[in-house]
Amino acid sequence: MSRVVVVGGGFGGMAVAARLAKTGHEVTLLERSPDLGGALGSVSEEGFTWDAGASYTLLPAVLRDLFRKTGRPLERELELEPLDLVREHRFEDDTTLALPTSRAGQLRALDALEPGLGERWAAHVDSFTEDWEVLRQHYFEHPWQRAALPDPVRRRFDSREMLHKRLKKTLKDERLRDLATFPFLAEGHDPRNVPAWMGLVAYLEQRFGTWHVPGGMARIGEVMAGRLTTRGVTVLLGTPARDVVLREGRAVAVRTDEGDIAADEVVVAVDPRGLPSLAPLVERTMPAIPPVVCHVGLEGDVPDLPHEVVLHGDPLLVVRTGGHAPDGRHAWTIHGRGKIAEDLLRALARHRIDVRAQLVHRVDRSPRELVQQWGSSPLGVLWQGRSTVRARLGPDTPIPHLHTAGAHATPGAGLPFVGLSAALVAERIGPV
Repeated sequence: MSRVVVVGGGFGGMAVAARLAKTGHEVTLLERSPDLGGALGSVSEEGFTWDAGASYTLLPAVLRDLFRKTGRPLERELELEPLDLVREHRFEDDTTLALPTSRAGQLRALDALEPGLGERWAAHVDSFTEDWEVLRQHYFEHPWQRAALPDPVRRRFDSREMLHKRLKKTLKDERLRDLATFPFLAEGHDPRNVPAWMGLVAYLEQRFGTWHVPGGMARIGEVMAGRLTTRGVTVLLGTPARDVVLREGRAVAVRTDEGDIAADEVVVAVDPRGLPSLAPLVERTMPAIPPVVCHVGLEGDVPDLPHEVVLHGDPLLVVRTGGHAPDGRHAWTIHGRGKIAEDLLRALARHRIDVRAQLVHRVDRSPRELVQQWGSSPLGVLWQGRSTVRARLGPDTPIPHLHTAGAHATPGAGLPFVGLSAALVAERIGPV
């Protein structure tokens, strides 16, 4: 039986630990905080509960595969329900778009906004079909070697075309460009530095829909924690990893305050910058910084909003309404990005969503506080142009028997990309 030490108890760390334990490895998982889950957790105060991070996911097959490969099927553990809308967009010209998940629905909704917009948007989304198929087969779903990438993948990675440049050529309507760039702006990226092929996120939203867990996305983390127990994973909470121990050029252990934990394989599912042995390998990258976050508890009459509303402009505001609250109350989360020169609720009121009189509780978190709480940014690596995809570590690293998973090891943040990265590491290490 081989010994595997996984560093990080967020979704990526839990996913890879469960997969490896199921295939016969002796797995120890180290988590610096007193709880598992990381950004997949929740925030609870005064009877209100909010998702700490994502409130929905794409690519439900990633979760279904994880649960099927590690024990009971997803449907026997969790409810994963489709959402009718991707989100609602409110643009700077005072027009509003409720964007459905289906291709036909998006065509109708955009043509209702302005005739012809639907076809232009559909053509944009369709243009990423081949990108997804190529990258799915040779990059996202199968272990890859950066020195031996298939030509279709290499051509995409070497392309100088950035998303901003492509959109400027293909989408003349500013509102369509807002739709296409929102996922990246929300994660702190500048579209001028995001490779054009990453626009496939719009394809994933339309092709596979958006999904949520009734009761909050933290339920996934809770069920995964139980799965680790079932699979016999040794979980050490409150145990920060100080470094990866190298001997004769290979990873042999993880250093903690209590001593070194020997390993045949080491998986790092946190920001590699926090580990001195790995920091030089990622010195050309930077983390994507979380937004300003305000969780609010409200009472009385509040606007009837869908699960997510995007208010375009500077600052960019995102309102998520799916928190849990006592009867007669409401739990919202507001994210802010850009020039945050005023209180988020005041900024929200300027968009005619004024809930200040209904406020009974609030929890504010700055980007700095969130990074300190989680130990790293759950949004992974900041896009700084085409070189970023190769500067980021992947399922393998230059150090033998050392692997990386999680948001810092994949081009996109969120459960789909993180879950795929965990599957790649498990496939690379293989069964006992």
